[in-house]
Amino acid sequence: MGGRFLSSTLHLDSRLGLGSWGRGSSKGAPRLAELRPWLSGGGSTGGGSRAEKGGRVRCSRRVWVLLGSLVLLFLISLFFSISFHGWVISFNYLEPLGWEESRRVKLVPSYMGTQRLSPPNTIQQKTCACPRCVGDLGVSDWFDKNYDPDISPVWTKDNIQLPTDVYYWWVMLQPQFKPHSIKQVLQKLFQVIPGRSSYGSWDPRRCLRCAVVGNSGNLRGARYGGIINRHNYIMRMNKAPTVGYEDDVGNHTTHHFMYPESAQNLAVNVSFVLVPFKTLDLVWITSALSTGQIRFTYAPVKQFLRVDRDKVQIFNPVFFKYIHEHWLKHNGRYPSTGMVVLFFALHVCDEVNVFGFGADDQGGWHHYWENNNFPGEFKKTGVHNGDYEAQIIRLLAKAGKITVFPGK
Repeated sequence: MGGRFLSSTLHLDSRLGLGSWGRGSSKGAPRLAELRPWLSGGGSTGGGSRAEKGGRVRCSRRVWVLLGSLVLLFLISLFFSISFHGWVISFNYLEPLGWEESRRVKLVPSYMGTQRLSPPNTIQQKTCACPRCVGDLGVSDWFDKNYDPDISPVWTKDNIQLPTDVYYWWVMLQPQFKPHSIKQVLQKLFQVIPGRSSYGSWDPRRCLRCAVVGNSGNLRGARYGGIINRHNYIMRMNKAPTVGYEDDVGNHTTHHFMYPESAQNLAVNVSFVLVPFKTLDLVWITSALSTGQIRFTYAPVKQFLRVDRDKVQIFNPVFFKYIHEHWLKHNGRYPSTGMVVLFFALHVCDEVNVFGFGADDQGGWHHYWENNNFPGEFKKTGVHNGDYEAQIIRLLAKAGKITVFPGK
């Protein structure tokens, strides 16, 4: 039997052109001896058909082990793929063109909320009953890109937690030597005031008209008093006296924006809106409405404040930073009070009319109740960029979102 195996091997060698492999010479013997262990899987040279059968079995085992390993590797890969993708298997080559576009969403910080992007060439529903509404989309791409109606301008119990980046930006506006726990300060404050927002969403049946009244000298002699008084909300800032100036600035007020160093007593029907620059300002308003312990910040402040507690509101630092980043593009250290009030109105009103902003007809920058010998003083403070803010106001007017009354 071993002879038949040898002769068949010699015949195979000759067909394959292997020369003297397996021939009877002494030179061929060692080569055949080298070949036989490979054919028999490493067995003895004289095993005959038993060796041949054993070699085939061992070869078959190796093939099955290899195939089994490949199958196992595939199953492990499939398992991890399903695990990481949440049990959803995606076949990109089966998806139609444009599928990627249909899945794109606008990502914004959590405190900003989300906005739905309307399909092109669709008719937008009006957000108010006024002839022109602040909230209407599709009027100005520039405005729609920067405007986020989901940011609340009021700091309340519901949005008490500040994002880290907002907090560190805000506390550096007026750094303090004595730190305060913002959470504890707000918790005490909201025991004194309601800590809620009275402003709702857009209403197509409503036309809420707002007058934002600045303190520019261009109001003097403008005789806008009657026009201003006919608005639903009339927003003023800082000192803003009305007695003796009724014909030019009106005598009604619904919102008065101040910081501690400019605070004054208000009538019971007026909302006091505090614009805080530091946690000490929050400590002060709590004290001024209760114990009267705080008398000084970086300047003397009112020990007690006579205002309607139920109408006290706190301006939101998140909204403050939003104005600085989205609209002013970091021009100036922070927005002026005029810009703060203007964008507050743009987020709670349907129609916004602006009075008393900018220089007078002689190019002077001063308050309507005083004469200023240095007309450029208020414009070149270094803290606010008056030129850039004036440009934003012009763009808002061009976009049809505000109407500016130029004064005299």
